[in-house]
Amino acid sequence: MNPQALIVDDEPDILELLTMTLSGMSIDCVPAENLAQAKQALKQQAFDLCLTDMRLPDGNGLDFVEALQRHYPDLPVAVITAHGNMDLAVQALKLGAFDFVSKPLKLRVLRDLVATALKLSPIKPIRKERRSRDTLLGETDIMKTLRGKITKLARSQAPVYISGESGTGKELVAKLIHQLGARSEHAFVPINCGAIPSELVESELFGHVKGSFTGAIADKKGLFQTANGGTLFLDEVADLPLMMQVKLLRAIQEKAIRPVGGHEEINVDVRILSATHKNLAEAVKRGIFREDLFYRLHVIELIVPPLRERQADILLLANHILQHVAKKNAVISPTLNEQAIAALNTYDFPGNVRELENILERALTWAEGTSITQQDLMLPTQLNPTGLLNNRQADRVLSVENDLESKLEEQERELITQALESTRWNKTAAAKRLGITFRALRYKLKKLNLE
Repeated sequence: MNPQALIVDDEPDILELLTMTLSGMSIDCVPAENLAQAKQALKQQAFDLCLTDMRLPDGNGLDFVEALQRHYPDLPVAVITAHGNMDLAVQALKLGAFDFVSKPLKLRVLRDLVATALKLSPIKPIRKERRSRDTLLGETDIMKTLRGKITKLARSQAPVYISGESGTGKELVAKLIHQLGARSEHAFVPINCGAIPSELVESELFGHVKGSFTGAIADKKGLFQTANGGTLFLDEVADLPLMMQVKLLRAIQEKAIRPVGGHEEINVDVRILSATHKNLAEAVKRGIFREDLFYRLHVIELIVPPLRERQADILLLANHILQHVAKKNAVISPTLNEQAIAALNTYDFPGNVRELENILERALTWAEGTSITQQDLMLPTQLNPTGLLNNRQADRVLSVENDLESKLEEQERELITQALESTRWNKTAAAKRLGITFRALRYKLKKLNLE
């Protein structure tokens, strides 16, 4: 049986265009010219998709979206808006609309929207019994509420702005939204906007063509193309240069990108999720982040709570992290003694879950036997009155850091040497083989005394 679509629009030409387009995708359509006809059709049969105009002769499209969410929560509904009327589209998304399409209709965008909507399955909540590293653990009310919001947002294509302090797990939240949604079979591509040199951001996002700049020895796909059909997660989006913000906004609006040095646009179908630990609204006020891009990314805000607001979850998280680290290092998972548990429960974790992971990995190194003590944790609250680690702790930390840095440099030196030898000391080819830029390779050669 073909999928069934309900199409609601009072313009006969639009109804005919939508019906022809969806019929070409082997979808059976039921047209309705007003809300009364649409409600009657919903009583008579089940639908896999609903497309509705926002302005109808007998009612408001927003009210219809809200009613569908209450009575048919598994039905994806996309709204049709007048060109440039983003305010209504954003309101519809916040009320639970799956996505929107603007008039005049772009058939490519419409087909992508419909194909994605039909992949949605009935709501599947995040299973509590999953205990992988990529699971959002926690039994506090604030975490149960967060998991519920993630499940709901996974059924939408609305841009989501994930806010929260560093180390709270914003990327994990974004990944879960992707995995539970209709795009889960395609790529989830994260990018840390603050970690890329400003002159390389455009190439990273949109790709480049051979010869477009020094070091561009071949065509390269950008992350938008890599994420095509899936989700692009822009972490630390507040760090994007202003000029790049303009190009990003256009790519999101047009659903098309142009590689650096290219002459033709490439169509892309990507859901955008973004995050930053900074105050993005404040960045807009200061003039360092574009207001129009802010409103395009900030359709729905999802706040990830800091660890200090869910301290009842600390022991659960700690045990899970210890099991994971122990398994990775092929050792028996240790336990925390009472003093260690008390110390963790009274610490405020300014670095959140990431800091908890670092503390426990370090404690596993120092622990003797199968029990971790408060001394092994080396929490900042255990500093001496001068605010410094005692001599024994400082020596141990310094020794580990020096050993780690030395081993990493040794491995880097070996990999770079192998790449240079295999390319007969052609630096450009070696950089390509290593997956880094020519400039980055030159920096490494100088740092490691390999020039």
